[in-house]
Amino acid sequence: MAAIFESTIKTSPIGRWYIELVDTEDSDAEPVVCLDIYEYAEKIEKMGEKYGGDIDVIWSSDEGVTPEQINEVRMQINAYEAEQQAIRDGIVQPAQETPPSADTPES
Repeated sequence: MAAIFESTIKTSPIGRWYIELVDTEDSDAEPVVCLDIYEYAEKIEKMGEKYGGDIDVIWSSDEGVTPEQINEVRMQINAYEAEQQAIRDGIVQPAQETPPSADTPES
C-alpha cells in the first residue's frame, strides 16, 4: 500500500504561495516547505525513497489561497512534467551545473 503525502498550497503574509509537504505515515515528521515546483519535486522524491517511491499525494489549499495562485502552481507542475518528459525522450538535455568562472580556481 502506498504511503500518503499531503501537499497543501498555502500563502504567506506577503501573498506568495508555497507548498507544505507532510508525510502522513511518519507521526514525527515535520512539515516541509517548498517554495517552487523544482524544490517540491526534489523533496518529495527524497522523502518517498524510504517507501520505494510508492506514494500517493493528496492536494489541498488553505483558506486565503487565490484561484490565481492555485492556477500558477498547476501551470508550474505542467511545465515541470513536460520538461521531465522531454528529458526522458532525449529531446532536451538535463540542466548542467554552471561551469566555474574564470575567477574561480579549479581543483
